[in-house]
Amino acid sequence: MASSPTGTQHELTHADQVAVVTEMGATLRTYEVGGRPVIAGFPATHRPDGGRGQVLAPWPNRIRDGRYSFGGEEHQLGLTEVPKRNAIHGLVRWTGWQLAERGADRVSLTTTVWPQTGYPFLVRLRATYRLGDGGLDVALHARNDGDRAAPYGVGHHPYLTVGTAVDAAVLTLPAGQRLVADDRGIPVAAEAVAGTAYDFRTSRTIGDLVIDDAYVGLGRGSDGRVRVTLENSSGHGLEMWADEAASCLQVFTGDTLPDPALRRQSLAVEPMSCPAGAFDTGADLVTLQPGAEHELRWGVHSW
Repeated sequence: MASSPTGTQHELTHADQVAVVTEMGATLRTYEVGGRPVIAGFPATHRPDGGRGQVLAPWPNRIRDGRYSFGGEEHQLGLTEVPKRNAIHGLVRWTGWQLAERGADRVSLTTTVWPQTGYPFLVRLRATYRLGDGGLDVALHARNDGDRAAPYGVGHHPYLTVGTAVDAAVLTLPAGQRLVADDRGIPVAAEAVAGTAYDFRTSRTIGDLVIDDAYVGLGRGSDGRVRVTLENSSGHGLEMWADEAASCLQVFTGDTLPDPALRRQSLAVEPMSCPAGAFDTGADLVTLQPGAEHELRWGVHSW
C-alpha cells in the first residue's frame, strides 16, 4: 500500500470531535464535530492546496522578490510564488515534522529551521494540537536556538466551513481596517472598513464579495482574544479565536484555488503574527533574540 503524500496521519479524538494532523508540515488535515466538518480539509491521498491547514513559518504570507534586510545584512530567499515573484508562507510547509508528544486528544510535532541561504538563523518550532470540551486549541511555538537575532513571523491557514457556500454564509469579524494589497498580494495601504463592503463588524452575509485581505485593528475581548463567527441559515455555526500574538487575520474566499470545485466553498481565516511584507516593512515583525521564545495560539469550536 502506498504511503500518504503527507506522511503519518495523527488522529485525535475527544467526545464527538475528530482531528487529523499530518507528519508533513504539521498540517491540520481535517477537523470534524459530530461527523460534520468544521475545517474544510483534504483527503489523505492528496497534498494540501492553497495552503490548506498548513503552518506558515518563519514568515506567513509574502515577501516581495524574496528579498529583505535584517541586522544590516541583505538576504535573498528562493521564490516560491514564481508568477508574482514572491517568497510565500515560510520554509516548513513541505518538510517532515517529528513526533514529540502524543495522547488520544493531543499531539505535538517539532521541526527545525536550519541556517540556510536567505534565512541564516536557527529556529526550533513546535506545533501542538489539543481537543477538549471547548473545541480545538492550537499552539505554534518558536525558540531561537542560534547565536544571533532572527526575524520571525508565524501564521496558520485553516479553511472554515459551516456546510454552505461562502456566498450564503454569515460572517462576523471585529476588525476596523483592512490592508489593501497590490497585484502581487503585498499591502500598500490601510483602509478603514466603515462604509465599505468589507465591514463585517456587524454580522451579515458575505454574498459575492471577493476577499483576499488582511484585517487589522482587531477588536478583542477582556482575555485578549479576537473572535470570528461564521454561520449558515440553519443556525449551524462556529467561532474561531486567536490570541494577542495574532496581529492580523488574513481572510480569503478561495476564488483562485487551483480546483474550481473548491472555490468559494469555505472561508480561510488565517491568524498571523504579522502581515505580508513584514520582513520589508517591519510591521509587527518579531525579533527573536538568542534563547527567546514566541507563541501564537488559536482555536475553534462549533454549534
